[in-house]
Amino acid sequence: MKREDIRNIAIIAHVDHGKTTLVDELLKQSGVFRANQEVAERVMDSGDIERERGITILSKNTAVTYKGVKINIIDTPGHADFGGEVERVLKMVNGVVLVVDAFEGSMPQTKFVLRKALDLDLPVIVCVNKIDRPEARPTEVVDEVLELFMDLDASDEQLDCPFIFASAKAGYAMRNLDDEPKDMTPLFETILDYIPAPEGDPDAGTQVLISTIDYNEYVGRIGIGKVDNGTIRINQDMVMVNHHDPDKFKKVKISKLYEFDGLNKVDVSEATVGSIVAISGIADIHIGDTLCSPENPVAIPFQKISEPTISMDFLVNDSPLAGKEGKYITSRHLRDRLFRELNTDVSLRVEETESTERFKVSGRGELHLSVLIENMRREGYEFAVSKAEVLYHTDEKGKKLEPMERAYIDVDDEYAGNVIQKLGERKGELINMHSNGTGSTRLEFLIPARGLIGYRGEFMTDTKGTGVLNTIFENYGPYKGDIQYRKQGSLIAFEAGEAITYGLFNAQERGTLFIGPGEKVYAGMVIGQNGKAEDIELNVCKTKKLTNTRSSSADEALKLTPPRVLSLEQCLEFIDTDELLEITPKSLRIRKKILDPTLRKRAGFKKA
Repeated sequence: MKREDIRNIAIIAHVDHGKTTLVDELLKQSGVFRANQEVAERVMDSGDIERERGITILSKNTAVTYKGVKINIIDTPGHADFGGEVERVLKMVNGVVLVVDAFEGSMPQTKFVLRKALDLDLPVIVCVNKIDRPEARPTEVVDEVLELFMDLDASDEQLDCPFIFASAKAGYAMRNLDDEPKDMTPLFETILDYIPAPEGDPDAGTQVLISTIDYNEYVGRIGIGKVDNGTIRINQDMVMVNHHDPDKFKKVKISKLYEFDGLNKVDVSEATVGSIVAISGIADIHIGDTLCSPENPVAIPFQKISEPTISMDFLVNDSPLAGKEGKYITSRHLRDRLFRELNTDVSLRVEETESTERFKVSGRGELHLSVLIENMRREGYEFAVSKAEVLYHTDEKGKKLEPMERAYIDVDDEYAGNVIQKLGERKGELINMHSNGTGSTRLEFLIPARGLIGYRGEFMTDTKGTGVLNTIFENYGPYKGDIQYRKQGSLIAFEAGEAITYGLFNAQERGTLFIGPGEKVYAGMVIGQNGKAEDIELNVCKTKKLTNTRSSSADEALKLTPPRVLSLEQCLEFIDTDELLEITPKSLRIRKKILDPTLRKRAGFKKA
């Protein structure tokens, strides 16, 4: 049976190509909001960090109605670090809208998300967005996208996909570039015509594959998935099974059932084939679980999510200032919070270590882990993290393999030489380089993932903030040798106390300071960056000795250079392998792992 009154689609694209803005317009033009209702921009990005950074982190479900057909829409993230979100939601849909920027064209993440969609044989509608940009080049972008389809071995049917030209910001879509721009109707019509209606057997045993987990303080875990077969009802007895875990077999009862309508979840008593539903009341429901009728418990296959490539240690904070600013500071608090994150984040791994106060957390990239750190910090957690390290594999012959990334870099011609030199030092291999004739160059590198750790800040400085760096995981390749992360040493506080202007004035000649007067410091805390390669210990709590002789310049005010205040990302990039970042709701402090200077020197000699 086909459900002609439903269409299920996912919006997929590279970062910043306009997915969330497009969903906004579809919601507005389908009458989800009242005429006089005030609507925030990017209404789907509901998390604080999503709104601040202008990025999508978690995929979101919504639904609109057009000509009596319910269109379930899933807005997905564009960053490679959140690729796990995209991979799993594609199991819920019958087609995708691929959004491509009319100026930037096909980018690394466009390739990644399109490959996932083609692998699942999903029909694709290509939406060339931002055609009202002054430098837009829609016809060339269409050719680029078709080339990408061919590179990914698309079938003839997939190659014969419709192209829509749109400006999500201005709220219109067109089938041809010379059409009169009006509204989003051409996109709605194309979705109805080209995306197949969901199919299934309403009389067979019920099967619902859980593709996303939502979490709510009041009702706990909420499983979201598509009804593949049969009908699901409130109070129905069901069995929970999993394709990758044959031993899993648990009897459960459906206590609450919702469907999506606009931005809300609406209570329903039953749902049948093709509907996307949310189910609450099952405590240990996980992504990849299938809810089935007890008579015929068959699990639906679910692809394995790509493995993490990078890890960090999360530790209980043991600095001299520990416990003064955070609400949750013990190892039990830290453990519970990290394992709770696994409820909703499929790409994350948390492992316990020999020490009860240290946990190894692995993710898809620095951004992935920094978003988790920022969320925990805002919730009142206090802890410390180590420098990010890549996860190595070994091949059959026992050789060390490391994750390799393909980096695409767009820079002005004048900065290209500098970028090539810096990435060469980080074991990057230049594969492709071409100038687009408008003063900018695109570089393509194959580089170890660890070569990119801590590079983005330096890249922004080198290109005066104009460069664009995109990366995507390529494969595991042979180990490329040691990389030196940081050429400058640290300035380290010599004793505990409060930083004084006089002490800081003498210290600032040695390098760039991270702190100002009046800030609390302790021995072993990093207070700045040295201009040279070695670490230096300084006393910034030193006051001026009082004498009974007065010189003519004695009372002149000491002028301090404003300190360089580092953001969370900059701190994570700056710290070296022998340092930790202390994170509290109010402060970020970089410190040495070994605070005592004598013990630190001994450890340095042993290592050397």
